[in-house]
Amino acid sequence: MIKNIIFDLGGVIITLSQPQAVRRFEELGLKNAAQMLDAYTQQGIFGDLEAGRIDEETFRREFSKLIGREATIEECRHAWQGYALDVPPRNLDALERLRQQGYRLILLSNTNPCMMAWVNSPAFDGRGHGVDHYFDAMYLSYEMKVMKPDETFFRRVLMAEQVPPSECLFVDDGPRNVAAASQIGIHTFCPKNGEDWTHDIYEYLAN
Repeated sequence: MIKNIIFDLGGVIITLSQPQAVRRFEELGLKNAAQMLDAYTQQGIFGDLEAGRIDEETFRREFSKLIGREATIEECRHAWQGYALDVPPRNLDALERLRQQGYRLILLSNTNPCMMAWVNSPAFDGRGHGVDHYFDAMYLSYEMKVMKPDETFFRRVLMAEQVPPSECLFVDDGPRNVAAASQIGIHTFCPKNGEDWTHDIYEYLAN
């Protein structure tokens, strides 16, 4: 019986726009932005930031070298936050409904402090709440220093939560990520980026 729902952030709670993020980084002077900003896994200093190998200030300094001028933290955050196309209210309503129905909600995301500066702020949902308002626990790649689809990430979450994989449903728009979770016995649901999953999720919760 599923008691815990583990959600990805980008592509599930937030609708992602890689082109918008690429455009913002290009406007700051990054010529090869499209190569460094993958839809699922970032390259170079971008990947280092999400994996927690470097902090936000180190990213700013290294990014400044790439573009040949001093970038500000605010510029870096604005560019990273270009990944967020919107936060559909239906998703937030569904999260609140699922918690009311007794499910424990867990966020598991490959993300970074530039993105989370907005996600954790009252501006996130347009209702005065950060994302933590909707979840019982959050596990973020840059804090955990491990990234999906590494199964270590999933195992560490299960250990921290002290729950068996059979009692968990993982919702992620990345096929490689759901495949990794499935390998260790977690139930999975893979909606496409921006797709309305709020009704279909109940079919998976019935398992």
